[in-house]
Amino acid sequence: MPIRVLVVDDTIMYRKVVSDILAEVPDVEVVGTANNGQIALSRIASVQPDLITLDVEMPVMNGLELLEEMQRRGLDVGVIMLSTLTKRGSEITLRALELGAFDFITKPDAEDREQAVRELRSALVPRIKAYAKRMEVRRLLRSRPTPAPPTAAPAAKPSGAPLARRVGKSKAVAIGISTGGPNALAQMLPMLPKLGVPIFLVQHMPPVFTKSLAESLDAKCAYTVREAEHNDIVVPDTIYIAPGGKQMRVASGSAGLKVIQITDDPPENNCKPSVDYLFRSVAREYGALATGVIMTGMGGDGTLGLKVMKSFGAVTIGQDEASCVVYGMPKMAIEAGVVDIVAPLDRIAEEIVRTVR
Repeated sequence: MPIRVLVVDDTIMYRKVVSDILAEVPDVEVVGTANNGQIALSRIASVQPDLITLDVEMPVMNGLELLEEMQRRGLDVGVIMLSTLTKRGSEITLRALELGAFDFITKPDAEDREQAVRELRSALVPRIKAYAKRMEVRRLLRSRPTPAPPTAAPAAKPSGAPLARRVGKSKAVAIGISTGGPNALAQMLPMLPKLGVPIFLVQHMPPVFTKSLAESLDAKCAYTVREAEHNDIVVPDTIYIAPGGKQMRVASGSAGLKVIQITDDPPENNCKPSVDYLFRSVAREYGALATGVIMTGMGGDGTLGLKVMKSFGAVTIGQDEASCVVYGMPKMAIEAGVVDIVAPLDRIAEEIVRTVR
């Protein structure tokens, strides 16, 4: 069955360009377009799409208002937001993700039309395919027979003995996450009590968006959450989020202090910031006394970094398939044998605490 997509944008050019891009993707069918959220609601009822590409700023009913109405009506339709690379655009997009949007892309700012179309295609097509995979996984999970409840359910499925092979507890936590990340982090990080250690975090996001994410999480967490800056001195009970469009690593400073370095080094795994880039530095600076966490996201960024951390004796944690929005990054790391503990989203904080306390 093809994925049925409804294209919603108030600009006729974007409706045409997005529709043309989707028409090139196998097993995707554009079933309609709409120029505002109110019309989109009626089209949802008539054409029953699986997925919507949704503009943020529209007359009559904008993207957020449409999402709120879809949530109120209980409409089970995926949404990929098309956002602007601005502070307001980032804040609206984060709210859209909280309302259940699957993912987002930023509208290209290239002046050359062909270049803009290429950028839009390279961002949109992988997300369409990732949503198709998610639909398939959800169907498979729904079709599985319900297992009998175990007499003593474990907190997680261990694939090793992470705490038995080192002396001491973790002095730092490093987290890598991508698609589905803002919602997952908003659920998991507030469950963490202050542990007296820093947390370093890479969320695949463009510039501006990571600052908005930090501000949003800071209001929800016991930890202080901030977008990292170059030469920040690392202090406990602070979550440092890598700024979009830059690389972040941890290094040794003077007087035995750790510092954050923000660099313009090249992308890794087509990602900037890159999880691998961060994880390698954490392995170098903290050795066995670190915890690496890989969570929901597309691609394989983080697997090699976790391998380095694990080789130093660090504890590694991966999110399980059922609770991932996209089971890509954790899946690759788990299949590579570099994850010690596999846990659902609502147990990851507990597993992190076990490695620190």
